[in-house]
Amino acid sequence: MHHPGPPRFVAAGDSVELAPRDPDPEATYTWQVKSAPASSRASLGTDAVEHFVPDEPGRYAVELDAPDGIHELTIRAFPGDLRPVDAPAEGASGVSGRSGFSGASGVSGVSGMAGASGSGSGARGGDSGGGGGRPRIQLRARVEGDAVVVEADPRPNPNSDADPADLGVEFLLDDRDDVSEGDVEIGDRTVRIPLSKLSDRVRVHAVAIDDSYSVPDSISIERDPNSGDLVSDGGVEAGTVEDGGVGGDGIADGGVDLDSAASNPSEGVEVVRLNDPPEWSKSVTLYEIYVRGFAADDEEAETTFEALEKRLDYLADLGVDCLWLTPVLQNDHAPHGYNITDFFSVAADLGTREDYESFVEAAHDRGMKVLFDLVLNHSAREHPFFRDAYGNPDSEYYDWYEWQENGEPGTYFDWEYIANFNFDNLEVRRHLLDAVDAWFELVDGFRCDMAWAVPQPFWRELRDRVKERDRDFLLLDETIPYIADFHDGMFDVHFDTTLYFTLRQVGSGHEPAEAILDAIEQRTEVGFPDHASFMLYQENHDETRYVGECGEPAAFASAGALFTLPGVPMLYGGQELGQLGRRDPLAWEHANEELRDHYESLIETRNEVPALRFAGDFRRVDYESDSDEAVAFARIDGDEGYVVALHFGEGAATVSVDPDVGETDVVSGESVVESGALRVDDVAVVPIR
Repeated sequence: MHHPGPPRFVAAGDSVELAPRDPDPEATYTWQVKSAPASSRASLGTDAVEHFVPDEPGRYAVELDAPDGIHELTIRAFPGDLRPVDAPAEGASGVSGRSGFSGASGVSGVSGMAGASGSGSGARGGDSGGGGGRPRIQLRARVEGDAVVVEADPRPNPNSDADPADLGVEFLLDDRDDVSEGDVEIGDRTVRIPLSKLSDRVRVHAVAIDDSYSVPDSISIERDPNSGDLVSDGGVEAGTVEDGGVGGDGIADGGVDLDSAASNPSEGVEVVRLNDPPEWSKSVTLYEIYVRGFAADDEEAETTFEALEKRLDYLADLGVDCLWLTPVLQNDHAPHGYNITDFFSVAADLGTREDYESFVEAAHDRGMKVLFDLVLNHSAREHPFFRDAYGNPDSEYYDWYEWQENGEPGTYFDWEYIANFNFDNLEVRRHLLDAVDAWFELVDGFRCDMAWAVPQPFWRELRDRVKERDRDFLLLDETIPYIADFHDGMFDVHFDTTLYFTLRQVGSGHEPAEAILDAIEQRTEVGFPDHASFMLYQENHDETRYVGECGEPAAFASAGALFTLPGVPMLYGGQELGQLGRRDPLAWEHANEELRDHYESLIETRNEVPALRFAGDFRRVDYESDSDEAVAFARIDGDEGYVVALHFGEGAATVSVDPDVGETDVVSGESVVESGALRVDDVAVVPIR
C-alpha cells in the first residue's frame, strides 16, 4: 500500500515531507491539494516526494494518485505561535548535533497567541495558556455498551500553572482506515467508536494544546479474529483499568464483554497503544559490543562471530540480556563499520551471514535479545554506487546522493569517508527498505544510527513496516541531543543524551550531583510523553571512557545511577572491567574485578526490585548531605518504595533523608545507617518504611 501514512500535526509554515510508502521507483506518483483553509495558497509540485508547506492554520487534505489508487492524507496546521520551540521540520535532516553536545532539543516555552484555529474537535478556548512549556498526552480505551471509547489524558508541562481541565485536545482519525468522522462521536476528551463500524481497525491520533501542542499519541482499535479478549499495551492482556481500560479477564471497564457487544460474537477487539515500547525492553540490561575489539584476543576462533559467541556465557553470567553490536555489514577501511559499502552483505572480515545467524541464535538460546546497528543516512564513498556517481552527473546513481555546489557530496561535520543519501529519490528509499527487510527477520530490534539525519516520515514508515509483522520489535534512536517528537510513531527508546552529559559533568566535579535530578525531569519539560523510554549510558564507542575522565569513585557512583534511575541501562563493552581504551581490544587481564562485581550486584538488584524498572515512579525527596557530590531520590512502585543515594566523591558521604528508611542496602546487603543517616560510599538503595 502506497498510502503516505498517519495524519500530521504541524505548525503553519513548517515543511511536511510527502512520500509514497513501499515505493515502486518505476511507477508514477502525483500529488494534489484536495482541500485547504480558504485563505491558503499552498500548492504541490510534480515530484514523487514533495515538501508541502501549509501556509495558514487549519486542516488540509492532500491526495496521492498511486498505482494502487487514490490515497488521502490529513494535515492539521496550528498557528505558528503554537509551534514547539526547536521542534524539527519532519522532512528535514541534519537537525541535531554531534555526540556529547550538552544543549537540549525541543525545550518548550512558546509565548504568544495560545488559541487553536482551524477545523477539528477540541480547539482550546480562552485567551491564554498556562505557560511553562509543551504539554503531554496519553490515550486509553474502554468499552461502554456497544462502543469503544478512546479517552485522552492531557497533562500540562511540569513548569506550567495550567489546569489539566483547561487544556485543549484535538483528535484525528487515520485516513488509512475505513471509518470516517461521520461514523464516530468526537468530544472534548473522547472519541466514541460504535463496534458496528469497526470492520478492521480504527487508529486514533491526538495532541494536547496549551501554549504549544504536544507530541501526538496514537491508539489502534482492531478486530482480532483469533481471540475474544480485549487486550492492550501492544497485545499483552491488561491487568488493571488504569493500564488501558480493561481487566485481566479481558472484560472492559463497565463489565461489558466485547464478544457479546460486537456485531460478530466470534471476533474480539484488541486495543494497541502504538507508541509504547515493547514490554520486554522495560526490564533489560543492554550491552554494546564493539565487534572488532570485544573478542579480538581470541586467536583460536575461526571468525569474529565465533569469538563473540564464545563470550556469550560471560555476558549471561554478568546478567546482560540484550546485545547491541556495532555494524556488521560490508564496509570500507574504518574498523567501526559505519561506512557501509554493501547493505545486504556481512563484512567478510567478521565471517559469513551464516556465522552471524549462528551468533544470534546462540544469544537467543541464552535468553538474550540482539539489536542490529542500522545505518541509513549515508553510504561509504567506497560504495560502488557512489564511486559510479562521483563526478559523473550522467550516472544512474547520481541522484541517489546529496551534492554540494562544489561537486562534493553532502555530509556532516566534514566527515570525509561518507556521503549522504538523497531521500527524495524513490530508488534510495526502495533500496533501504529492502535492506530493512533483509535484516529484520534475524534480530529483535534496530539501533538506528544518526536518526536525526533521516527524514521523520521515513522512520514512521519503517516503524509501521516492522511493527505490522512484530509488535515487540524494538527501535532505538541515536539522536543527540534527544528530540521529543521522535516519540511520535518513530522510536521506542531514546538515547538519554542529557543524562549522559550530566553524569560527565557531575563525575568531573563541574556540577553538583543534584543536577542528575534535573536531567531526569528535563524529559517531560521538553515534551516527552510519560510512556517514552530512555537508554541510560555513561560511555559508548564514540566517547572516552568514563573511569578515565572522571575517576574510579565517580565510576562506581555513575554505575549506580544507570541502574536506579528510570530507563534502560546500557554498558559499553569493557565498562564493567574498568577498560580505558575506547575502541581497543579489551584488557581482560587487567580487569577491575571489584567494579565488575559492583555491576553484577546492580544488575541483580534492578532485576529483583520492580520499583527500579520502567513502572517505578521517580520522585524527589528531602535530603541533606555533607557533600554536594551526593544526591538522593525515590523510586516508587505501588505500595513499595526505595530511597536511592549516590555519592560521586572520594570516601563516604553522610546523607540524611526524609522519609524514614530501613537500614539495609539492597545492593550490598549491609547496614548503611549510622546515627540516623545513610553512609554512602557510591550507591545505596534502602526501602522506605
